[in-house]
Amino acid sequence: MYRYDEFDAAFVRERTQQFSDQVRRRLSGDMSEDQFRPLRLMNGLYLQLHAYMLRIAVPYGTVSSRQMRMLAHIARSYDRGYGHFTTRQNIQFNWPKLRDIPQILADLASVEMHAIQTSGNCIRNITTDQFAGAAADEIIDPRPVAEILRQWSSLHPEFSFLPRKFKIAMTGATTDRAAIRFHDIGLQATTNDLGEIGWQVWVGGGLGRTPMIGKLLSGYVAHEHLLAYLESTLRVYNRYGRRDNKYKARIKILVHEEGIESIREQVEAEFAEVKGGVLTLPQAELDRISAYFAAPQYELVNARSVDVAREKILNPFYGRWLERNLNAHRQPGYVSVTISLKPVGGAPGDATDTQMEVVADLAQRYSFDELRVTHEQNLVLPHVKVTDLPAIYEVLVKNGLADGNAGQITDIICCPGLDFCALANARSIPIAQELTRKFESPERQAEIGDLKIKISGCINACGHHHVGHIGILGVEKKGTELYQITVGGDATEKAAIGDILGHGFVAEEVPNAIERLVNTYIARRESPAEPFIAAYRRLGKEPFKEALYGAN
Repeated sequence: MYRYDEFDAAFVRERTQQFSDQVRRRLSGDMSEDQFRPLRLMNGLYLQLHAYMLRIAVPYGTVSSRQMRMLAHIARSYDRGYGHFTTRQNIQFNWPKLRDIPQILADLASVEMHAIQTSGNCIRNITTDQFAGAAADEIIDPRPVAEILRQWSSLHPEFSFLPRKFKIAMTGATTDRAAIRFHDIGLQATTNDLGEIGWQVWVGGGLGRTPMIGKLLSGYVAHEHLLAYLESTLRVYNRYGRRDNKYKARIKILVHEEGIESIREQVEAEFAEVKGGVLTLPQAELDRISAYFAAPQYELVNARSVDVAREKILNPFYGRWLERNLNAHRQPGYVSVTISLKPVGGAPGDATDTQMEVVADLAQRYSFDELRVTHEQNLVLPHVKVTDLPAIYEVLVKNGLADGNAGQITDIICCPGLDFCALANARSIPIAQELTRKFESPERQAEIGDLKIKISGCINACGHHHVGHIGILGVEKKGTELYQITVGGDATEKAAIGDILGHGFVAEEVPNAIERLVNTYIARRESPAEPFIAAYRRLGKEPFKEALYGAN
């Protein structure tokens, strides 16, 4: 795990001191809210519907037990006893008092954390596959490169005031678990004809008001030239991106209007000028950063796997957890464990201070002091011996964290919605809560299988509804909260944007509407082995539209 060097420590300390003075001036009345706004946004502080909200960066989703304990301390001391993990692998606190923000930032700095560039028109927190460095199907651990990109992008003099916010995601695996095709830039590890590892570069993806799937900008960029290539891409965007209309300011609009061939030509022209220059990444520097992410000292264990079928007979709840919440590890005898933050009736992504402490303890004892935040609003213990699974499960059960529902219908992505967000049109958390109650039966969830529901409270799509197998978008019409349903979205390498099936439903109608979609899938699937998304692609939208609205 990366540790701050002298530059990082000084940089965060100085920023904390600067913002402390800015907060003091705002509280004293020497600075108006309009004057304060751009300063607070540069430090991850939003003014939400009821209070300030502080968004804290978790670079590439990796956090230590020490850092998680600090997040628990902040939740307990400065908030209402919980935090909300987001789809950018960050954490948000929804109720801090402005006067406490300087001390919160000082506390974060003491454990090498901050809130810089978690908002504003800059390069935001760079996200990765939550199983990075552990997954059995991985080509390369992307986190060393993500850390280099973090250092390159932090307060970049040319890219601190872009036309709009800019998001980068990357995966080192053949399976896309980081939704790279729905980011401004997506990076996926690949190899060339010589077997050398480099990066595919996708550009122009995004959700929000105008959802678009990214286009392949380059099929292979070598490690040493990645910084130069991304710098060239950002320069083209910064030069030509719309600044007169925020709804058309994202790079996806530029790519759409100019065409990928034109963008590629301009990026390659920029790249030709800087390739081989100061942005070339020395192997020695890559090796230095990579050393921070070296594989743990794994133990040789006799047990290489767990008999899930047998455990399901002995203890169905434990067996279900084993079946759903484990991911294959590159090291024999180890697995990665997903800790679900999606309890029945709970707010997706929320964790109490006590739960954070518990998870920190588990990471320190069983996972080489390492945790991951997922873009699907769960947590992961990345390196766990299979022999430790019973002990971990027992602790999770005692603390309300043992739901074995990863990837199932109750593992819902959900934004805070109108309960917190000033931009939202409708509440999203109550919809998620009712859906988990509707489908809480383990037997029912097992019957349905893999199905991803994603909910947004407004068109900004913080809940990624466009790419849910079933997506739910909250809208407001004549003072009434309505929910528009989409079907067929996919955030993986088979990227797809969901189809809108028809008019919206009032909140009370949504659970039954989703059940009709599920029942249609079960009745029409070829076999229980055919997932929902595969059945939808085969059948098309008409059977599902009829299930919602009846025959034409």
